[in-house]
Amino acid sequence: MNELNEGQIAEWIDVEVDVGTEEDVSFTEYDISASPNDFNIKTLFDFIDSGIVKIPGFQRNYVWDIKRASKLIESLIIGIPVPQIFLFEEAKNKFIVIDGQQRYMTIYFFKKKRFPRKEKRLELREIFDVEKGIPEEILNNNEYFTDFNLQLPTAQSNQVNKFNKLNYYTLDENDQTSLDLRTIRNIIIKQNSPDDGHSIVFEIFNRLNSGGINLKPQEIRTSLFHSSFYDMLYKINLYGSWRSLTPTTIPNLHMKDVEILLRGFAMLMDGSEYKPSMTKFLNKFSYEAKSFPPENITYLENLFKTFVDSLPQGDEKLFHSKTGRFNISVYESIFVAACKDAFQSKNLETKSISTDQVERLKNDQGFIEATQSDTASEKNVKYRIDKAIEVLN
Repeated sequence: MNELNEGQIAEWIDVEVDVGTEEDVSFTEYDISASPNDFNIKTLFDFIDSGIVKIPGFQRNYVWDIKRASKLIESLIIGIPVPQIFLFEEAKNKFIVIDGQQRYMTIYFFKKKRFPRKEKRLELREIFDVEKGIPEEILNNNEYFTDFNLQLPTAQSNQVNKFNKLNYYTLDENDQTSLDLRTIRNIIIKQNSPDDGHSIVFEIFNRLNSGGINLKPQEIRTSLFHSSFYDMLYKINLYGSWRSLTPTTIPNLHMKDVEILLRGFAMLMDGSEYKPSMTKFLNKFSYEAKSFPPENITYLENLFKTFVDSLPQGDEKLFHSKTGRFNISVYESIFVAACKDAFQSKNLETKSISTDQVERLKNDQGFIEATQSDTASEKNVKYRIDKAIEVLN
């Protein structure tokens, strides 16, 4: 089937989500250090331009309009304090912005003298991720950017804001120097223990992010653990045979469909080690997936396509529960049952599954209960997958 345009995005309104033990009931203690550093604007720009600081939050786009961005620049020029920025130290001279993406990108755009067009920001996000920045030819392309001339209101009709309509290069020398030397406090956070190198990032991002948008776990996960494996997830999420089995033909705005695919692979590969919470399980798998070899990722892509292409044709509600809604637990159980032997043998011979087999599975009382209550518990996850393997064999 034809794949869909990546620009097509939509909300889902009819997907059953996990209930019961999705959030971990345990508490993990962390040993972290947080050191304040006052970096000037020139240094912050150089951090981004050189790749020392990564902007994973760009996954959800730059959302400020030019008037709000202009107010930040004006505040910096005249010396009004602005909120601090939080960075996570991944390694020596390698940082991730946890909170402050919009401020960082506004500084970057103003120094570049270019402002992103609203209708092009999704596409720019993808360019930014691939190129690890925005190439000069894109910055200078008026289809993507317009000139970043400050748009600042005046307090009274007979007054003129002296910075209005100026850009970085038309500021007078004193104001430009004032801007370059103005500092913003950056709090650099480093995880000392546990020694997994990453688990605190998700928690801090979730708690500190103040961009005005309530991000879903998969949106945060996508930003923090982006990898070639994730690129593959985005690709197969557009695969026609898969989209015909989902609630809409276009991807979910909050990446719920990507999370469904992620869960299927995580359960297939690491399901025997699953322990709640589901969020931590998927975070750990996503972190480990950053080191998957290219040939393994290609194999997983082909395995998934073989799986969906072999499913009964015309049954668009194959992964729906008895409530009539797409159910994540039903999908992952069937996916694991159909692909487990092939995965273990590293071939593409997935099990052939009939509609009758799937209906028997979905009518099993124990399976119904395990997909409707306490769905992320270790007991119910194991029961669902074991029952699917039993019924679908």
